[in-house]
Amino acid sequence: MSKYFVHESSYIDENVIIGDNTKIWHFSHIMENSKIGNNCNIGQNVVISPDVVIGNNVKIQNNVSVYTGVIVEDDAFLGPSCVFTNVINPRSFISRKNEYRKTIIKKGASIGANATIVCGHNLGSYSFVGAGSVVTHDVPDFALVIGNPARIKYYVCKCSEKMNFENNEFICPKCGLKYIKHGNEVKELD
Repeated sequence: MSKYFVHESSYIDENVIIGDNTKIWHFSHIMENSKIGNNCNIGQNVVISPDVVIGNNVKIQNNVSVYTGVIVEDDAFLGPSCVFTNVINPRSFISRKNEYRKTIIKKGASIGANATIVCGHNLGSYSFVGAGSVVTHDVPDFALVIGNPARIKYYVCKCSEKMNFENNEFICPKCGLKYIKHGNEVKELD
């Protein structure tokens, strides 16, 4: 017996794995050989293409297509109408399925509404892509990027608090986590 919810208007292809307590809402399509983890919320009008892997506790808002080549790790947030690509130079009259590029959305990353993630570029753990931004390069862990092309504006804690580094160190006043910064690399301290 399944331990997940699928709205009656949605389609689930064969050979799909859906984790416990996941909810799939209206007019969504989960395509073959994809895997969705536990405790996910898949919004209205979402397409999960073949072979996509979605981790646990992922929130995918309305009108998102997650194309083949995308891997979404645990605790990620995909905002409404954000966009992924999977081919760098598409043409309708040329099949480029053998050219799909992998894109990894790492643990805890958040993507704002209407942002575009160009294929082959990864989002670091707990990074944040601002609404409407266009990602054309890898985004480091904890970086908040905005614009077209998206550029680092500042860094954010796991709790989303803006980091203000002093001597390349930051202690979050909200949650108490500690970080150190070297160049564009930020790491959490134990």
